[in-house]
Amino acid sequence: MNVSRQQPATNEDTGERADRGPRARTKRLMLETATRLMQAGATPSVSEVAEAAEVSRATAYRYFPSQAALVQAVVDEGLGPILTWKSTAADAERRVADLFDTAMPRIEAFEATFKAALKLSLDQWARRQAGTLGGEPAFTRGHRVELLKEALAPLKGRLPPRDFKRLAQALSLIFGVEVLIVLKDIWGLDSRRTMSVAQWAASALVRAAIAESATDTAGMTLATT
Repeated sequence: MNVSRQQPATNEDTGERADRGPRARTKRLMLETATRLMQAGATPSVSEVAEAAEVSRATAYRYFPSQAALVQAVVDEGLGPILTWKSTAADAERRVADLFDTAMPRIEAFEATFKAALKLSLDQWARRQAGTLGGEPAFTRGHRVELLKEALAPLKGRLPPRDFKRLAQALSLIFGVEVLIVLKDIWGLDSRRTMSVAQWAASALVRAAIAESATDTAGMTLATT
């Protein structure tokens, strides 16, 4: 059921707004506690967050049945306005630049959180390879896929589907916390230079894809004349 923004959901028993009642406050407390722990570099379990928030484990697991669900909720909180990013620009290069301008400062502000989430993803991968993950729900990542497709929307139909997908995949290598790890941690760049290099690389990839497509189209035209 869709709930109107003008008529917030309520608890049918108490008439209390669902986003302001005790349950909402408890969930908010857990999210804030988990965010604080992840911003400090930890990748907490549901039990660890419950203990830090002084919430019973049974209550905590009602809101977040697994560590993956908890970390995903914290990641979404960290991403915030990035998740609803849209652009009205008709030029793909400009749209990609807009996305990077919007997203990268926010990602850097929550850098520790996203690194903690990345650590969970890598840890689960290692345990899956070793056959020790069991039935633990997987932490999934993938917001950048839809965001980059949205940024590149003007090129849909202009580039062959395979080339469009390849460009989005190439851009995904320089969009996200991973680029901070490479440019800040490995190269020692400051925030300004990190953003400059990321933006330069993004523009270069978009221009190269467009130029390559134009060359291929020209070649096909010549071949058929």
